[in-house]
This record gives sequence, C-alpha cells and structure tokens, in this order.
Amino acid sequence: MPATVTEPGVVPPAISAVFTDGRSCTIQINKSRNPLLARQLLLGLADLVKPHGDLDRQSSVEGYCTGVRYFCDKLAESGFTGTAADLTRGVLAEFWLGRPHPINESKARAMLQRLDDNHAVLKPDVRALIDGRDFHRTPVSQPLKPYSEGEWARLTEVCQRIVKEDYAAYRQALEEAAQGCNPYENSWSLNNVRWAMATWGPERAEAVVDWRIPGHPSGLGRRLPYSIEKDTEVLFPSSGTVIAYQLLLGVYTGIVPDGLADLGLDDIDWAGETTVLLDYVKGRTAPESLVLSARASRLLQQWLDHSSLGRKLAPEADRGALWLHYSTAAKRWRTTREHWSRIKDWVRWTGLKDDTGQPLSIHRHRIRTSNAAMRERRSWQGSRRSTIDPNRSPRVEGDNYVTLGTAAQREMVNDIIADAQGDMLRRAQPPMVLTEESLAKLVREFPDRVAALELTDEVLTELVGGERDVFTAACADQLSGLHGPKGKPCPARPWVCLPCPLALFAPRHLPNLLRLRAFFSARWQEMTSAEFMAQFGVYAQRLDQILDPGVHFSAEALARASAEVADTDDELPLRAEERTVR
Repeated sequence: MPATVTEPGVVPPAISAVFTDGRSCTIQINKSRNPLLARQLLLGLADLVKPHGDLDRQSSVEGYCTGVRYFCDKLAESGFTGTAADLTRGVLAEFWLGRPHPINESKARAMLQRLDDNHAVLKPDVRALIDGRDFHRTPVSQPLKPYSEGEWARLTEVCQRIVKEDYAAYRQALEEAAQGCNPYENSWSLNNVRWAMATWGPERAEAVVDWRIPGHPSGLGRRLPYSIEKDTEVLFPSSGTVIAYQLLLGVYTGIVPDGLADLGLDDIDWAGETTVLLDYVKGRTAPESLVLSARASRLLQQWLDHSSLGRKLAPEADRGALWLHYSTAAKRWRTTREHWSRIKDWVRWTGLKDDTGQPLSIHRHRIRTSNAAMRERRSWQGSRRSTIDPNRSPRVEGDNYVTLGTAAQREMVNDIIADAQGDMLRRAQPPMVLTEESLAKLVREFPDRVAALELTDEVLTELVGGERDVFTAACADQLSGLHGPKGKPCPARPWVCLPCPLALFAPRHLPNLLRLRAFFSARWQEMTSAEFMAQFGVYAQRLDQILDPGVHFSAEALARASAEVADTDDELPLRAEERTVR
C-alpha cells in the first residue's frame, strides 16, 4: 500500500506508511518552522517508500523525517520560509555548503527529486543542481571484517553454554513447579513459589514477595526468602537468554539481523519432525526463506519449548512473536530487539574478549559476514571471499569498494586485463595447419596471420623447412615472450604450443601430435574430469580440432603417423612429475 501524506492545511503535516511485513506507522512533523515545505518533502518521501521506492522499515522513514525537520528549520533560521517552488540555487548551495551533514543533504536531495518528478514544482536550474554532485559526499561504508576464528569460537561457546544451562534450569524449575501447590493454602516453599509463578505468571511475582505468614503477631509479616527476579528468569527467559539464542541462531544460519529480530511463529514451517523452512524479511531486498540445518532446527525447537510457558501467560497480542520474553527490570513482556547498550552489558557479564583482550564488540551484521566467511573457508580452504561482505555481489564490491591505491597498481591491473583479453582472442583464432609443406600455400591460406606476425621470407622458409621446429609444431618466434620473458627461449610445455598463434602445424608434426594425444588419454584415466579439464582441457580440444580426420589431414596420413607412436612417456619431453602410469 503506498504511503500517504495529510491534506494541505492540516497541521502538523504527517506521513502514514504500511510496510511489507504488515507493520504500519504514522509520523508527524511537529512544531515545524515551515510546515508547507515540510509537507512537500513528505510527498517526495512517500514516493520513496515501497512499493514505489526502497524504504520498507519504520526506522528508515523516521530517519528521513528527521532530515525533513532539519532541512526546514535550518532554512528558516537562514531566512527562507517559502515553498519548494521558491527555492533557488543560491539558497540551496549556501545552505549545504555551510552545514557539513552529508546524510541530511542526500536525503533532502532524494525527497526533492521525487517531489519534482511527481509534481514538477522546482525551477529547471534548481532541478539541475539537485541532480548534480553532492557538496558533501556520503562516506562509503567499509565492509565488515569477519570475526577471527578464535573470536568466533569463543562467541559460539559462550552462547551454547548459556543456552544449555538456562534450558536445563528451566526444565528443573518446571518439575519443581509440578510438585508445588497454592502457597496461600499451604506453607511456603520453593516448589510452591515456582507453582505460583508457573500458574499465575510473572506479573503476580510482587504479590508473592509480600505474602504474610498467617497469624503473625505484628501484622506486618515478612518477605519470603527468595529472589523473585532470579526465580522469574528461570521460568521465563530473560533478555540475556534471548540474546544468546538470537546470536547462536545467527551463528548457525547467517540470517540477516533484522530478519532474525522480526521473526514470528507464522514464519516457521515444519517440514517433518526435524526440518524447518524459515521465512524472513531482508530489509534491503525482499522476503526470503531458508531451510535450516539440523543443529539450527534443534536450537529453534528448544527455544520454542523454553518460551512455551511464557507464551501461555503473555498477552494474546504478543504470543505470535518468536522472541517473546519477560523483562524483570521493566516488569513487562517484550518482543523487540534488545538495545545495543543491553548487549554491551551482556558481553561484560559473560566475559567475552576479542583477540586483544578487550570486551568483544557484538555486531549482528558482522555475525552474518563471519558465518559466510567460515562456511567458505571450510569449503574453499581460505577463499578470498571470506574478506568480502556477503551482503553484496562481487560486481558491486568491485565497482564500489575494491580500489587500488597507486597509479602503478592500476597500470599493473590494466596490463593483466589486457593480457587476459589478448589470450582469449589468440585462443579463438583457428590453428595454422599446412597439409603440404609449401611456402606458397602458407602465404595463400594465412595472409592475415603472416602479415600480423610480420614474418620475413627468410622466416617463412625456415618455418616450412623445419628449421624452427619445436616438439609439437614450428614456432614463428621463440623469443617473442608470449609465455615467458621477452628475448629468452619460450619455456612453455609441449601442449601449450597447441593454441599458440605462433605455431604452424605440418604433416611432419603428426607423430608428435599423436604422441601428445596418447599422453592426454593416459592423463584422463588418472585424473578426475574436473582436474583434467582445468589443466589440459583447452589443449585437448585444440588437438582434436587439428587431428579431426578429413579436416586438415587425411585418415591415411593419420594412420601412417600412428604407426610411429609407441605410446610411452619416453617419446615426450616430460618432467618427472608429469609422467603417467602406463
């Protein structure tokens, strides 16, 4: 549903939005010094909210509304109280240059652009300024580095310990509650206190504290010797327990933090007794789903059991939230994500340390990054993708975040790219194959190749006559440096000559070409198909192209040459590690 803005003349101006997760909000711009301009900016903001734009969270809309207040109030302080149609390039330039707030500037530009797109209120020169470069560029966020293996292991161990101990205490407390009875009718005891909490809920814990012993002469009675907060947290998970469950589920699954925090019971689809399909919303994209691993499914099932008692006693409107828990400090049920300050207290309480000995900084998005890094590290043995933010594609990383510091580095990368492109073009060229050793035939059939290589008559004669032969072919220039340093003999292995543009294949090379084919056949039997294709695939394909019967050489010529092949490694110039078992 599109976002809506209050009608003109209504003060204060406000915007209402409904998001894809079903939540809604209404935000007012109270006490604005320019309510007309504020309403116009809200019209632009409404078009930035889904389904027309990308904003899909209340916090995002609130951030833009903060930008509306700042923009209108600060312009009013400078003397501008008109509408968007009255804005000039001078007013905007003076305002933005004098106030170095890149985030507020980018938000104001975005709202003014959408406002002008839909209502055409800006002057043409003002619109050109809005579309231009920001005066204060928003700093590019750096990808979060994954936790080190030591930090990751300590975080996982602490969360697992807390979850295990708290769940065990919860199960024991349930057993004690089952053995208790109404303490008003019987003498007080720990089992009776647990029974009261499990029956009436944590809201009546204060009444339990003030129970009086019947017949006490003073009439004041005395408090029961139990820690109500401690006993409450045993039966009803506290915020610290919830943090441990959420972090551990993030460690196991790598789900985005906002997706974890907003989960509800309706998002859990049990496909059997142990398999779970979890639906969640990723704020920057759209609804996603994930089939949980076995340990993640067990953890989720344990949490549902751990919170089942509280779910029966909580207000009905809150029971659908997955992370429902009772706050003993606020004395109320909570379903929202814990504030960052509470997580810092949790880290101090658990004693978590980073590799430098300081308290470990918990960043939920960093947990997602670390999950992907550790998964790829296990699969790829230290892949470089472990240092790249998995929330972005490799193309986005390369276009926006991977930069080279010096001109020499950029030139080196450009040379590598040029070499790779040149190599692809060279491999795409057909092989130079002569069916008869004739100089005239070479010049007639390959005029472009001869001209491109700048071959002299003397070199052409040596090529055809066999004076420039290597093992596989005749080489036009062994000192060209295509596969090694320029000015020195080519160090390439025999099969590398097959796709080389300097190679000329003649009938006299057929025996060696067939020996190379026999070598490839033996390697194919000793290697996996993936290994063979990675090492010899290009060369084997080119060899099949050259030796295809009837294309370059007749079947009779191939048969005569094959009679000279003994099919042994001694026939090829191989290194010790390249020899086959045959």
